[in-house]
Amino acid sequence: MNIRKLKSNENPPKELLLLADPSKDIVNDYVDRGMCYIAEEKGEMIGVFVLLPTRPGTLELINIAVTEEKQGKGIGKRLVKEAIKAAKAKGYKTMEVGTGNSSLSQLALYQKCGFRIVSIDIEFFTRHYSEEIFENGIQCKDMIRLAQDI
Repeated sequence: MNIRKLKSNENPPKELLLLADPSKDIVNDYVDRGMCYIAEEKGEMIGVFVLLPTRPGTLELINIAVTEEKQGKGIGKRLVKEAIKAAKAKGYKTMEVGTGNSSLSQLALYQKCGFRIVSIDIEFFTRHYSEEIFENGIQCKDMIRLAQDI
């Protein structure tokens, strides 16, 4: 698997990004402001992540997605590790990530990669998304914020 920064003349993989974030408007906004990286295997795009500077010295892993057929094979963990490596190379000191209260496997993944829960943004998803989101039989309402020093 090859992971690389998306070239300026390439279009971001919006359909893949929408697997992790159902709002086209929100995805379009942060893709335009962030740095998009893609994972390829045998010429096929299988994963993506977006890094967004938020404050001096701090970068947020704003979206990470793996194609449905490749999920559960450790690719997400490799993408998180590559995101951390890219952030360090650019001189960032802290990486943040946010995920829904119903995103159980993502919460586990981020903690396995060294992130710690630092706050909860109550009702984030009900305030910012027009449609209800359900995962694992749980309504996604709150944003769980995690961070780590890198």
